Amino acid sequence: MGQRIAVVEDERDILETLCLSLEREGYEPAGFEDGAAALLAFRDRVPELVILDWMLPGMSGLDLCRILRGDQRFSRTAILMLTARGTEMDAVAGLNAGADDYVVKPFRTRELMARVKALLRRSTQAGDQQSLKRLGTLWLDTATYRAGTGDTVFDLTPTEFRLLELLIRHPGRVYTRGQILTGLWPDDRAVEDRAVDVHIARLREKMGRDDQWVETVRGVGYRMKSE
Repeated sequence: MGQRIAVVEDERDILETLCLSLEREGYEPAGFEDGAAALLAFRDRVPELVILDWMLPGMSGLDLCRILRGDQRFSRTAILMLTARGTEMDAVAGLNAGADDYVVKPFRTRELMARVKALLRRSTQAGDQQSLKRLGTLWLDTATYRAGTGDTVFDLTPTEFRLLELLIRHPGRVYTRGQILTGLWPDDRAVEDRAVDVHIARLREKMGRDDQWVETVRGVGYRMKSE
């Protein structure tokens, strides 16, 4: 059985085209024309990835994204948002809602499939490493895709987890935004520097009182504080 990918899209032509393309790539697609139907189906099986249209009837894709990110069952589910809203503020709003990536309509199906593969590949690689990393009271487990301090577990999205993993790998090392972009999105030059700042801000928010670990190096980038 292939990896389960849910497509939530109310334009039937796009929905059918994406499902057919995903099936040809060896995935198991499931199509939904609204968010409520998708949520109902997710009770039985959590998808590995959700391709989510922003403009949906009833519940918007942005609202559905927030619901998924607020449910621990979807902590390892990647979310790729489709949107006809191509401004930087729209992209930031999508990332702030918890999306791991976004594609602006109209899009090329081949490019979209490449992004799907990249998101799933990074998720699989992180899960296959099966190692526990520690820095003081901070810990990160690539086997379970969880991180936290002591008994406290952070509620991280897949991209936030990979960002924390990148920073914790070399405490004290300063990563420029370009280096972080390359580390998180090596196959995609369309992602902008602003996406890094958004994910850093969300990571700090999730870490709560432990957010002093991630330091800003003004004019350069970010680093993980060493002990």
